[in-house]
Amino acid sequence: MAQGGRRGRGRPRSASSDTAATTVQALDRGIQVLATLSQFGRATLTDLAVTAEMAPSTVHRLLETLRQHSIVEFDEVDQTWAVGVEAFRIGSTYLLRANYIDAGRQMMRRMVERTGETANLGVPDAGDVVFVSQVETQQPIRAFFPPGTRGHMHASGIGKALLAEMSSERVAAITRQRGLPAFTDNTITTLDRLNEDLAATRTRGWAIDDQERQLGMRCLAAPIFNEFREIVAGISISGPAVRLPDDKLAEFGPLVRESADEVTHRIGGARP
Repeated sequence: MAQGGRRGRGRPRSASSDTAATTVQALDRGIQVLATLSQFGRATLTDLAVTAEMAPSTVHRLLETLRQHSIVEFDEVDQTWAVGVEAFRIGSTYLLRANYIDAGRQMMRRMVERTGETANLGVPDAGDVVFVSQVETQQPIRAFFPPGTRGHMHASGIGKALLAEMSSERVAAITRQRGLPAFTDNTITTLDRLNEDLAATRTRGWAIDDQERQLGMRCLAAPIFNEFREIVAGISISGPAVRLPDDKLAEFGPLVRESADEVTHRIGGARP
């Protein structure tokens, strides 16, 4: 109930807080069938009925109802069903308000709360990583990357998280274009060593910048993917090495990976 005794404008006056009392079974089943169909891409009535655990006659009625609104389509030749163009039109309106920067900032705030370190969001551009968003910690010593800051990918946690999802040919092309300059004694400066690090990143699930860009600073990062399973950004936490010892890396690494995966999920993306 809204303040002052006024009801919320999104629900009727008689709506109950009990889920069972406020749902429509047919609509619930229709959404279930549509979600099942989206997993198949294209499927027969039998496959849908079996997967959704419903009677074929029930599934057929639901599909025909959805087809009347162009939410699903039926191929008369091969007798299969697929998601229709109207479902795309409806779903695409979500993209107008959900993007990786907005979704990323929500998760970045959570990471700062959980770790006490600064969180960053970066994107690939012309062989560089470009930092586009940051949520700062209140710690007196912290990492700081103003929006628009560019950096070499091989010496960046986010950069290496991005490179790890690219083909070896693409990684080689970037290193030829941008080089592998040394910033500290820890910086990776050969393609073979970089490829070894990227393989470890893929196995582990997150990248580590171990004082490779700036002595005394460490970073953990993981990739974000779009609906085409393409890498679009990376999310990270950065802080002084004294506050990010090895045991903290093992603790916070999975958190960064989970945060990146949540951003991917929120923007309708999927890991390759």
